[in-house]
Amino acid sequence: MSLRALFLKAVIFLAFTGLIFPLDLTEWNQSLSKIFGDSMIDANEGMTIFRSLNIPVGGRVESLGTAFTGVADDISFFDYNPAGSAVMEKTEVALFHNAWIADSAMETIAGTIRNGNLGMGAQLKCFYVPFTEYNMYGERVAGSYYSETTATANISYNFLAGYNFKGIAVGANVRGGWRSMPDYTDNATDEIISGSGLRQSALALMTDIGLLLRFNGGKFYSNREPNIRLGLSLNNLGFALTGFGSSVKVDDALPTRISAGLSYRPFAPLLFSLEFRKPIHLQSLSSSGKWSAGTGIEIIITRFFAVRTGFLLQGGNPRISLGSGFDIRGIQVQVNYTFDLTSSAAPVNHISLGAKVRFSDRGRALRQKHIDELYTKGLNQYSLGDYNSARETWNEVLALDSRFDPAIEGLKAIERTENLYKRIVEIQSLD
Repeated sequence: MSLRALFLKAVIFLAFTGLIFPLDLTEWNQSLSKIFGDSMIDANEGMTIFRSLNIPVGGRVESLGTAFTGVADDISFFDYNPAGSAVMEKTEVALFHNAWIADSAMETIAGTIRNGNLGMGAQLKCFYVPFTEYNMYGERVAGSYYSETTATANISYNFLAGYNFKGIAVGANVRGGWRSMPDYTDNATDEIISGSGLRQSALALMTDIGLLLRFNGGKFYSNREPNIRLGLSLNNLGFALTGFGSSVKVDDALPTRISAGLSYRPFAPLLFSLEFRKPIHLQSLSSSGKWSAGTGIEIIITRFFAVRTGFLLQGGNPRISLGSGFDIRGIQVQVNYTFDLTSSAAPVNHISLGAKVRFSDRGRALRQKHIDELYTKGLNQYSLGDYNSARETWNEVLALDSRFDPAIEGLKAIERTENLYKRIVEIQSLD
């Protein structure tokens, strides 16, 4: 039995053992809380509004401990690194459901498309929680939903992309958010005050900026896609307006943050990710929150099944995630379980789901195949000494891809060979 086969069997055994005999994470998590509690408790937590911007959409990104700024290789990139759309392999459309705490939930729909080195996308997500008001006698007098809805438009471009150097992807999101507060009642009369919710609602306008760099290093498999990614992003940079229906004003700060992430794939089935974040309170830098960090591991068991785990340290309490992804008739389904102490004083278990459909790559694979065939044809011509034909073929390659480095090097080799031949002829013709 090969080492790889033994490794995969061990992973499957551990994964299914955990499903059959669920791990009791409570005691372990409490121990971790004791370790990190004193040093990581954040006195500035909760100083910003639109906190739903910090809730993961769910699925794969949550399974990886939300350490995704340096991964950004699927449609979850919107909330972590907007440069991701420029390097997406295929067009994707996805739905996510994240059952959060206290009957709250996050619903998300997103789509992205890439044309050459240009990526674009859009995302709509809504966080909501039931809102019920009772009077002093315990009677229900009002009921509705508190919600935060955000809409995002994305654009990115991969600059200087070529065969050896894969380029620098730069992207940006433009995001608008609306916090909807339901009307509440007058304590004396139990009558709903018209417009009272609107005065506490809020409109947020913000932008995200991201950068993604890809290269090879410590790579133990053959593939053109680089195995190391570095990401940097600035998220939720903007302002919020409140007081609609009375006097509109710029109020509390948004949860702006700067993130740096790294992902490393030493073997094709194995991915490690790491991320560091620092909140920034734009209205008062001294009120900025403490740093947080996350890490994740993904193991691809088969072409259609993968397992993932993640750890997020945010405040004095950690968050531990376990998840998997599998294909069902062309739909990629993502399931995640999170044991969470970052959002509650007591242990919280919640589930998130994702369903993603991948469409065509808009002909990029066929185009690359044609380029490879032309380059190989030029190599054969060069090996036979037919330099003129090889030059024509490789120029044809560069007309399709001006940064295809092997063809550029081939043309330089032809030039060097021809110059050497001319030099030899000149020496032989000297009197």
